Amino acid sequence: MLCVTLTSSLILAVLVALTIQVFYFSPIDPILLEVPQYVYSTPSTKNNQLQNVIKLGEGFLKQPEDVCVDKEGTIYTSTRDGWIKRLPRNGNWENWKYIDSSTLLGITTSKDGGLIVCDTSKGLYKVTEDGFSLILSQVNGFPLSFADDVIEASDGSIYFSVASTKFGLHNWHLDVLEARPHGQLIKYNPTLNETTIVLDDLAFANGVALSKEEDYIVVCETWKFRCLRHWLKGVNKGKTDIYIENLPAGPDNINLAPDGSFWISLVQFTSEKMRFVHTSKVSKHLLASSPKLFNMINRAWKSATVVNVGTDGKIIRKFGDSEGKVINFVTSAVEFEDHLYLGSLTSDFVGKFPLPSAN
Repeated sequence: MLCVTLTSSLILAVLVALTIQVFYFSPIDPILLEVPQYVYSTPSTKNNQLQNVIKLGEGFLKQPEDVCVDKEGTIYTSTRDGWIKRLPRNGNWENWKYIDSSTLLGITTSKDGGLIVCDTSKGLYKVTEDGFSLILSQVNGFPLSFADDVIEASDGSIYFSVASTKFGLHNWHLDVLEARPHGQLIKYNPTLNETTIVLDDLAFANGVALSKEEDYIVVCETWKFRCLRHWLKGVNKGKTDIYIENLPAGPDNINLAPDGSFWISLVQFTSEKMRFVHTSKVSKHLLASSPKLFNMINRAWKSATVVNVGTDGKIIRKFGDSEGKVINFVTSAVEFEDHLYLGSLTSDFVGKFPLPSAN
């Protein structure tokens, strides 16, 4: 009897300790996230055209999250081993510039040559043939953290997203679990060295892209399954509306296509079996206590999807690898000379997808 009592007491003590650890010391203050039913729905036909991608630089590139192409046709990507790597036209992949960082994300070409690169730990870098320099590390006196994607306007203004002002890249899942908007869209004027918060309280601000006429800018909100449009010119200047919503997965990066439409990469971070996670604060706290537990339910590496969206906010084309057999966790899609170039956080290559054969 005494043994049973001691065992029961020990079990109770462990449960109490675990409860205190999970809830009292939890890194998140969660609210429930309403994931639309269509996100969980299974398409009637599988879309596997992305299984036809050509693997560029296979084995040479470590998790190339973003891709851009300069006017000479040179392809650039940032990798998790700290390199900006490039593929010259009719050439071979090469290590271009080393920044010594594992947190490089969005990259874009600069109007006066070189690249602008987001480092979620340091800020924004300018990278040229001569090397690299930190061009922005603070926003209104506060350290710039989790710069995610960036684009430069023709007047030299730089627009970039801050995915979360509370959580960093390696804890991005905590932002999803907390489900409170910590993201921002920021404008940087390099001539005046001034920053302006264009939009605040965004749901994991991700990709950013300017329209062809630069009269508006689009920013992706990953866990709201939508993209916002902020008007920079015209009668709607200063106003913000929804560019596209009800996306079948969370939008990651967005890039302008030559015809004025946009390519958006989608990340499936949840599933029907894991619906309970977003409707239970207890589940959120438990998952927040262990990244390994969250990785067990993260569906991002199980599929790949990119969509082409017109200026009217309607989907024109959709390509995917529904089971992630060849490419998954696609985070960027850039169109160049009738091909899509795809970045991914799980691959060791950049995918090259021929658009004509997909039509």
